[in-house]
Amino acid sequence: MTTQTHAFEADVSKLLHMMVHSVYSDKDVFLRELISNAADACEKLRYEAIAAPALLGEDPRLQITITLDADQRQLTIADNGIGMSAADLAETLGTIARSGTKAFMDSIAAAKGSEETQLIGQFGVGFYSAFMVAEKVDVISRRAGEDTAAVWSSDGLGTYTIAPVALEEAPQRGTRIVLHLLEEAKDYAERHRIEQMVRAQSGHVPVPIELKDKPDAESTQLADGTALWTRPKSEISKEEYTDFYRSVAGQWDEPALTLHYRAEGRYEYSVLAFVPESKPFDLFDPDRKGRMKLYVRRVFITDEAELLPRYLRFVRGLVDSADLPLNMSREMIQDSPILTTIRKGLTGKVLGELEKTARDDAEAYGKLWETFGAVLKEGLYEDFERREALLRLARFKTTTSNGAWRSLEDYVAAMKENQTAIYYATGSDLERIAASPQLEGFRARGVEVLLLPDQVDSFWARGMDLDGKPFTSVTQGAADLSLIPLPEGKEAPKAEASDAVSSFLGFVKETLGEKVSDVRLSDRLTDSAVCLVASDSGLDRQLEKLLANAGQTPAGAKPVLEINPGHAQIARLAALPAEDALREDAAHLLLDEARIVDGEQPLDPRAFVDRLGRLIQRATA
Repeated sequence: MTTQTHAFEADVSKLLHMMVHSVYSDKDVFLRELISNAADACEKLRYEAIAAPALLGEDPRLQITITLDADQRQLTIADNGIGMSAADLAETLGTIARSGTKAFMDSIAAAKGSEETQLIGQFGVGFYSAFMVAEKVDVISRRAGEDTAAVWSSDGLGTYTIAPVALEEAPQRGTRIVLHLLEEAKDYAERHRIEQMVRAQSGHVPVPIELKDKPDAESTQLADGTALWTRPKSEISKEEYTDFYRSVAGQWDEPALTLHYRAEGRYEYSVLAFVPESKPFDLFDPDRKGRMKLYVRRVFITDEAELLPRYLRFVRGLVDSADLPLNMSREMIQDSPILTTIRKGLTGKVLGELEKTARDDAEAYGKLWETFGAVLKEGLYEDFERREALLRLARFKTTTSNGAWRSLEDYVAAMKENQTAIYYATGSDLERIAASPQLEGFRARGVEVLLLPDQVDSFWARGMDLDGKPFTSVTQGAADLSLIPLPEGKEAPKAEASDAVSSFLGFVKETLGEKVSDVRLSDRLTDSAVCLVASDSGLDRQLEKLLANAGQTPAGAKPVLEINPGHAQIARLAALPAEDALREDAAHLLLDEARIVDGEQPLDPRAFVDRLGRLIQRATA
């Protein structure tokens, strides 16, 4: 193999440019990222050595060593973990393989100015963060069990090289990363700075960390590699939990909730899990995978085991099982009854902790729901077994809450006389939903309506029931509001149509033909002339739109056009002579008006413009 020069992937080049030119003030994040990677490499070797003990050779003690060289302005982070081949170096360091990093790049693309620097701080960007402090980075690596080594080098400006390296210049096993520090970053080669950073950021990685003041100096231990989750809770400070959370989660915020316990019984396992304060960048990845790590007796096994249902994928942390066999494949582990028991117990604990927070600290829980509510609601659709618990956790903004969160318990307590259903309205954003004409009749009677702005809402709410009270969409079927009394002093909207309005209604229905399934009088409108609803047997209007956007329009799905018989506009149109050509234009315009208010385009934009033009021409004649 000879020296090869490669260009970085486009996404990597963009990320490196951002790192090189970063104005993020807390550049210390780079060391946490490199130590985390080194610890992962040691954990991978520990796992592979279960099946192939020879990989450990004569060096079974896994560790990370940090070496300082102030004279040469160098900082070296070395591990004796699994190591990388030349091909591994190209794949790992030349491309963005982590979905989380891809999500980070998507967020950066949408950010402006100072927002970029905040995102760097909130999310670890792995190996590439080294270029915030280094003008050049060399990575010398030798994969465990192999007799070749390679060096990867780059200045972060667009290309990198990979070349063979003599075995005597490479680690016996593992990886050595040499940072050639920038002039303004030379204090990262000073002991007090590095020691402080390691103790603050990485003191609880499950691998010992050693520090050398100089390349030829004796090493001293900065961290003993004791697994934090094996220690009693009473001995662990909040700062230690935060440090560990940041290491395991790859985030730089604070944990909003911490769960640390040991389960004993038929199966024994330890859990150290965290609910983040802010959204992880991979929260809405299409694969919806969790990020909990599975250990067996302190040996890292996988971060792909489904330890929690997907609607709890925002939880970060680990489970350490005392019962799973170390030599079981990852595929067999996933089907293990032991893992099933762990998953059930852990899910119950997480939901229980969320419910406790909701009960004891409404403000803190409101922030959690604001951040993760859209994901938790996926469980209402997917997890029938825990639906009751999830409904207790659910919070909603409503037509009467003035922007505050309301529980279903709050809603039921405020239900009106003769109200038998829990009403909801779905849409794409709260403001648009709150302005829906379909809500007018409910507001007039003081009936509270849940405002549901997330896509998943259209799926879980359909067919939902709470203690015999069905969830009913305000955009589906007849409103049936006549039995709910109006507040004192309010006049009931006109419910019956005059002969002229009834005749006009029949004309509109005949004119629109197959464009609608029906045209009928509305008892849900008070201020607007028209609105669209789904038929009694159809899908909620928002669900129809979502399916249509996905190319799955339900067969025969046509809206019902409801007309307000007491609206002045309808009365004037009904009074037009039967031969007046405006009546036909008006019928189509009423449908298009309802579609526009519903967030849709007119059925035929060209015809809409022509009809509107004729109407304006007549009005100004």
